[in-house]
Formats: sequence, C-alpha cells, structure tokens
Amino acid sequence: FKLRPITFSNNSCYLPPLRCPAVARMEALDESPEGYLIHGGRTPNNELSPALYVLSVDSRGCNRKLTLRCEEKELVGEVPSARYGHTASVVHSRGKRACVLFGGRSYRPPGQRTTETWNSVVDCPPQVFLVDLEYGCCSAHYLPELTDGQSFHLALSRGDSVYLLGGHTLSSDSRPPRLYRLRVELLLGSPKLSCEVLDNGLSITSAIATRLDSGHEYVILGGYQADQQKQLQCCSVVLDETGIHIDPREAPAWNGEISGSRVWFGGSLGKGHALIAVPAEGNPAPADAFYLYQVSFKQEGGGEEFTQGYSQESTDMEDSTPLEDSEELYFGRDPHELEMLASDGEGDTYNEEDEEDESQTGYWIRCCSGCQVDGNTWEPFYSTELTRPAMILCSKGEEGHWVHAQCME
Repeated sequence: FKLRPITFSNNSCYLPPLRCPAVARMEALDESPEGYLIHGGRTPNNELSPALYVLSVDSRGCNRKLTLRCEEKELVGEVPSARYGHTASVVHSRGKRACVLFGGRSYRPPGQRTTETWNSVVDCPPQVFLVDLEYGCCSAHYLPELTDGQSFHLALSRGDSVYLLGGHTLSSDSRPPRLYRLRVELLLGSPKLSCEVLDNGLSITSAIATRLDSGHEYVILGGYQADQQKQLQCCSVVLDETGIHIDPREAPAWNGEISGSRVWFGGSLGKGHALIAVPAEGNPAPADAFYLYQVSFKQEGGGEEFTQGYSQESTDMEDSTPLEDSEELYFGRDPHELEMLASDGEGDTYNEEDEEDESQTGYWIRCCSGCQVDGNTWEPFYSTELTRPAMILCSKGEEGHWVHAQCME
C-alpha cells in the first residue's frame, strides 16, 4: 500500500474525523465533479453529527498531490436528526438526482433519559429522508412496509431504486433476513416514494459491498451473522431492469488470522477489490496493531485472488465496538494513469515538492498570541491526531485563519 498525503483547498470547511457515517458516491454529472456525500457519524467526543458534507476533488497536481474540497450542505425542511450506522444512497429520476437517507441509531431523547440510560442509544424511527442535492431541501416519509428501525445494513442503488439488505434491530436484538426495494420518483411537485418487501434478503450486518468493473454487479463479503460471529461466506448481487438477484459465491480461502479473529472490518477499494483489517495476535499482543489484507474478485467466474498486505498500526480503535465499521473513500484514477505515474522515471524517490510548505500551513508556528504548541513536546489533543495537531478554521477576520484545536478558545 502506498499512502500519499492530501490537502484541502482554502475554501473547504472543517471535516471532523467521523466514525460510522453514511457515505454515498456521486458520479460526475454535467459540470459537477465526482464526489462523496458524508452524513452523520460519531465525533471524537462521542457526539453525533447532523451535518451533510460534500467531498470532491478540487485539483490533482502533476506531482501526485491531491487537493480536496469539503463543503457543508445547509439543510432545510424536515432535517434528519444526528445519527450513525445508517446509509446514504443517490437516486436518479426524470433527469434529477437526490440523496436517500435511512436507518441508524441515536441517543435517547432528553425526556426519556435516566441516570442508567443517559448515554444509551436507540434505533431511529423507520423514516426515509429525501434530500435535494441542489437546494438542500429535506422531506421525511413514513412507509407502511418499514415497521422497525435498523442499522449497519447495506444500501445498493440503481436508477430510481434503492435496495436495503440486512441490518440489526436494537429493540429486538435481531438480524432478520430483510430486503426492501425503495422506489423514488422525483416528480415536479412533490416526490413519490413506494416500498416493496422482497423475500430473498440477507441476515447480515456491517458487510462490505464492492462493485465489479462494469454494470451494477457487486460482491458482498465480511460483516457479522450474529453477535461477534463473522460471516465468512460471500454473495454476488446483480441489479438489473427486473430487480435484484442474489446468489452464493465461492469465498476466498481465509487464512488463520482472519478465520480465528473475533473482529474484522474494512471497506471497498472499487472494481472488485476490498480491504479487510483484523487485530494482530501475539504474546504479548501488540498494542493497537492490525493486519491489512486485500481481497480481489474476478468478474467472470474465474475464481478469486487473495493477497496478504502489510501490517499497519491502527489509528483510533480503543473504544470502538466490534460491529461498527466505516466505509473508505476512494477517488479513482484510470489504470493507464497509474502506469504512467509508476513509469515516469521518478519512482518512489523523495521529491520535496510533494511536501507541504509548513511555513504556510502553520502547524509548528505560533498560530495566535497565546499558542502553547511546541513541536518537541506536543501531545495529542484528539485521539485521532497522529503526528500533528488538528487545525480548525477560525472565522474571525475578513478571510479567517487557521489555529490549533487547543488554541481555538
């Protein structure tokens, strides 16, 4: 794995490190670039976020530097409450597109909290939220077929339809083999939503869905079929004009570390590839260390490839629960671009132009008159800070300025 730093453009808003948000990929459309929608999630302070962020590529430099732009979408109308463990999907209908949000968990309402249940979570009501991506208008819809809230399910979309598979219901502590088809018609006046209950669902939570090279064919792997019991089987899912087709698929030959682990998580790498992480074992067990594996699938039944990657220390897993995983973001390049980059003569040699100008970013300078940050004695303020302190944009002044999180007050 080759990790390269990215930067955010100057007109980006602050994107907090979120755990278990809903993530949906947006295809490039007209003048809008490829991007991702990120809604909800848990913050490092264990608070739930109600914000909707739009993440897109701002520029891609010739020296492999990637600049992203993040903007928070202002929502109006029937705005979905703060939550995590839900799904976001993009639907297209009548030349327009919208975002569909469903499921998730949130803290108990203040009026229902007691001393014992102050920090406990509950299933969100089974509402379907529709978000207009142009104006940020939200509408909530109750459908009679959706009777229970659910979390950590899968959502696959094609055209005007969203398929919801599996999920966990907290009130009954169950994973019924559910499968719903939501159909969204973006009519001129008000949208029309309908729901159909299908009978060939999956009993699974926190699974990974990776899309194959072309069309709407996916491979579902990972996840759990019971509490702390991993789902080691794989399925193929095809979305076409007639509906959804789910068939068993031969699973990779999982090695001993994966088969024997209690916890695993990961995300899709796109085009039939997935990344899986399991805790490292040992005596004594290494602190916060995980092994990373890449799983590759072929599209035409030619078998699967299983490749072990390099181990890598984890970043923030000290208090995350086993059944909660988050999706990875990926802005892809075409294969020929990667080959050109690999054969351009530079290889992996150090290029000082790839590094950020820290005299401008201000990580190790005095960001304000009372700044106490010292690069030699700095200690993390957030659990997600690895080598440098978090920077937050202060809006004071004409254009604002960046300050360390410790100095924000």
